[in-house]
Amino acid sequence: MSVIMKGSEVSARMKEMLLAQVACLKKEGITPRISLVRVGNNPSDLAYERGILKRFNPLGIETEIHELPEDIPQSDFNAEFMRVNDDARTHGILLFRPLPERLSSSYVCLNINPNKDIDGMCPVNEARIFEGGSEGFAPCTASAVMTMLTQYGYDPAGKNVVIVGRSMVIGRPLSMLMLRANATVTICHSRTQNLPEVCRRADIVVAAVGHAKMLTPEYFTKKSVVVDVGINTDSEGNMCGDVDFERVSPVVQAISPVPGGVGAVTTSVLAENLIKSAKLLG
Repeated sequence: MSVIMKGSEVSARMKEMLLAQVACLKKEGITPRISLVRVGNNPSDLAYERGILKRFNPLGIETEIHELPEDIPQSDFNAEFMRVNDDARTHGILLFRPLPERLSSSYVCLNINPNKDIDGMCPVNEARIFEGGSEGFAPCTASAVMTMLTQYGYDPAGKNVVIVGRSMVIGRPLSMLMLRANATVTICHSRTQNLPEVCRRADIVVAAVGHAKMLTPEYFTKKSVVVDVGINTDSEGNMCGDVDFERVSPVVQAISPVPGGVGAVTTSVLAENLIKSAKLLG
């Protein structure tokens, strides 16, 4: 029977550590504070926002939501973001992405304070991750994948890892984290030939391609450990991942569900990064 890697179990293990760190900061007169910047009311953004509030409030972390209109001009968006960036009370900033198509995040990425960039989108943090160091912040979802595997005892060291997806939000930074953990990494994408065969050769497969239920049983073997970070909606309007969970879960060693998998760990990693930022900024 497959191991179902549940994010709630990992988050529960992390909670006591996070509570202790927040308590230590508050003894020093520091209350960690995050600013969430959201443009419009995208349902996935709202779901992530609810998850953050649910996770952060019991930890004693302050949250501030900056909701901007979907039709905001680029110049006003840049100005509003920089007001948040320059607020001394804010230790960490999360910008919900992707932005509406007519808006660019380039200005934000280039100007955000790297010590407040707790989701690792600026060039400074990207460089730190690609250099293989422990400084800086990696994107939270990529870090959450590593945390999930570690907590369930699946050490990537020496393993063959296939990442399906090459975005700068998940695929590429995750490949660097895997290399730092001494894995052998293959990044796949839309032009990869014989993708099912490539995935079957892997010990660990991370699905981050953004296509509902794309990865079916032919992509895996009984030894496969599968981490699904896709957030999609199926034909019936239900949230689902990039992996066809119902068909794949009986035939693999371990798998994370969607919902209830990596997403729950991502919010805990975000809290972890915020606490680190609060320690840096004071």
